Amino acid sequence: MSKIEEFRQIVEDQIQMLDGMKRPEGLYEPVRYVLSLGGKRLRPALCLTSAALFGDFSSAVIPAVGLEVFHNFTLLHDDIMDQSEVRRNQPTVHKKWDNNTAILSGDAMLIKAYELMTKSPVGVLPQVLEVFNKTAIEVCEGQQFDMDFEKTIDVTEDGYLDMIRLKTAVLIGGSMKIGGMLGGGSLRDCSLLYKFGQDIGMAFQLQDDWLDVYGDQESFGKRIGNDILTNKKTFLLITALNRLEKESKKELLDWIERKEYQAEDKITAVTSLFNEAGVSEIVRQKRDEYFFRAMENLEKINGKKEIKSELQSFAHKLMARAR
Repeated sequence: MSKIEEFRQIVEDQIQMLDGMKRPEGLYEPVRYVLSLGGKRLRPALCLTSAALFGDFSSAVIPAVGLEVFHNFTLLHDDIMDQSEVRRNQPTVHKKWDNNTAILSGDAMLIKAYELMTKSPVGVLPQVLEVFNKTAIEVCEGQQFDMDFEKTIDVTEDGYLDMIRLKTAVLIGGSMKIGGMLGGGSLRDCSLLYKFGQDIGMAFQLQDDWLDVYGDQESFGKRIGNDILTNKKTFLLITALNRLEKESKKELLDWIERKEYQAEDKITAVTSLFNEAGVSEIVRQKRDEYFFRAMENLEKINGKKEIKSELQSFAHKLMARAR
C-alpha cells in the first residue's frame, strides 16, 4: 500500500470518529450522511503526504480532516445551486431532506471545518488559517464564476481556466501547502507544494473535460459525451466556440440551443465540430503544460526522496487514466 493510500485510510478512520455531531438530529444526520458517502479523500491525503515530506505528519491529521469536511460542504451547497439529484450514486441532501436542511447542515459543516483547522499547532496556526481563508473564499469565487458562465455563451479560454483554478485547483494547492507548513517545511518549499498541487488540479480538470468526449467509456467510469448533452461549459466547448469559423460556430450554437434531438446524433455532430476546431490537441497541450510545470516544481522541493517519489507516482497515475 502506498503512503497516500495509508493516509486516505487514516483520514477515513478519523472521519468515523468525529464527535460533537449528535443533537439536534435534524442538523447532524445530513452531515454524517454526506461524510459517509465516501470519495477519494484526495485533499486530506495530499495534506498528510505533504507534511510527511518534511517531518512528522501527526499534527496534520485533524486539520486534514477539516479540509475534507470543507470540501464536502462545498459539494453539498453546489448540489443545491445546481439542483443535482445524485451525488456518488446516492440522493443529494436537498433531495433526501429539503433545501433548508441542506443549507443549514452545510453551514454547520463549514463551522466544523474551521473548528478542526484550529487544532493546528499554535506556532503555525495563524499561517494555516491565512492559507485556509484565502483558499475558501477563492472556492466561492470560482463557484460564482461558474454560475455566471452558465448564463452566457461569451466565455474566454483564459476565463474558464481561471474559474477551474479557483473552483477546483486552489483547494488541492492549499491542502498541500497547509500540510507542508504543519510538517515543518520552509516557506519556499511550501510555496512550491502549492504550485505543484494547483497545477496538478488544473491538469486533472482538463483531463476530465477531455475524457468526457474522447475517453474510453469503460475506463472513464461514466457515460462519454454527457458534457455535450448537458451543454456544460468545458474547455473543449469554449475553445471550439472561440476558434470555429462562422458557419461551423453557428452549427455548434444550434446544437446547444436545440431542445429536441437524438443523444447520439448530438454527440457525433458536436464531436465532429470539436475535431474541426482542433480541440483535442489544444486541450491535451494545455493539460500537459500544467502537468510538466507541476513536476518541475516538485523536483525543486527539498524533502524526503521517498515521499517525493510517492507524489511523482501519484501525479503520473492521475494523468494516465484512460489517456
